[in-house]
Amino acid sequence: MSIEQMEGVIEAVLFTMGDSVEVGKLADAIEQDVETTTKIVHNLMDKYESDNRGIRIIELENSFQLCTKQEYYDALIKVCSQPRKYTLTDAALETLSIIAYKQPITKIEIENIRGVNSDRAVSKLVELGLVKEVGRLDAPGRPMLFGTTEDFLRSFGVQSIDELPAITEDMVEQYKEEAELELANESFSEDMDSDGQITLGI
Repeated sequence: MSIEQMEGVIEAVLFTMGDSVEVGKLADAIEQDVETTTKIVHNLMDKYESDNRGIRIIELENSFQLCTKQEYYDALIKVCSQPRKYTLTDAALETLSIIAYKQPITKIEIENIRGVNSDRAVSKLVELGLVKEVGRLDAPGRPMLFGTTEDFLRSFGVQSIDELPAITEDMVEQYKEEAELELANESFSEDMDSDGQITLGI
């Protein structure tokens, strides 16, 4: 099988699957080892970039995915529904940051770091597909362990969590201050409820 034929097989597999495909499966498809397959995919990625094609291949840890280049989104919107967009609250962003840097991590550990209940934030992140259950801790009650997903990597434009920027002490202090503010807002809402007033949303 020639290089062009192997590239064609890889393109066909990635296009058909739609989602990310592990490099080992691509290697099986072209009957090559993982190292050789990775080089072929990287060469194919370079071709897409140099030819100004509308598609590109992205690398996500040990897998690859065929996707549309961002600069063509406006043209796509004209012929299809607008891609889903979502906005994360400060609480969700803080929780996502903790999970990304500390994974795998339990909800209790997240709450110990933030100092506030994080049920809503974790549930929202799971709903959005940015976080998932990755196992259970070998401890009483076997609490769930959470980690980030491939959607998280795609959303933040990194190939793996190793590419995340180093967290600074200033960022830690900022998270603590925002968590304290959130806790104060929750207490204020509870006080309003007890007085028979309308609860303010957070």
